[in-house]
Amino acid sequence: MSLEVKENYILVTGFAQLPKGTPVYEVQKTIGCILMVDTETDIIMEATFTFLQDLTNNFLGGILRGKSLKETEEIIKDLENRFIAPPQKAVIQGLISAKKNYYENKK
Repeated sequence: MSLEVKENYILVTGFAQLPKGTPVYEVQKTIGCILMVDTETDIIMEATFTFLQDLTNNFLGGILRGKSLKETEEIIKDLENRFIAPPQKAVIQGLISAKKNYYENKK
C-alpha cells in the first residue's frame, strides 16, 4: 500500500494503559494511537492503533479517518457507540494523548 505523505502532514502518537484483567492486557499492557494529521486543517488523514488484530486497527482507523482533531468530543461519542470492547477507554485515552501531543508540538 502506497501512502501519500505531504509536506504538511505529521505523525503523532499517544499511549494508554489497557484494562488489567483482560486478555489484551496480558499480551500488550498499553495501546498506541498513531495519527497522520494535516497540520493545515487538523484533519486525521490516516489512523491506526497497536492492536494485534488488523480488523480492530482498520475499524478504529475508519472511524477516525477524515475527522478533525478539533472535534474530538464527537469522535469520542462515535467510539463509545461503535467500539464495544473492554479497551474502549484506553483507545479514547490514547486518542486524547495523541491530540495533546499534536497541539503541544504544533505551537
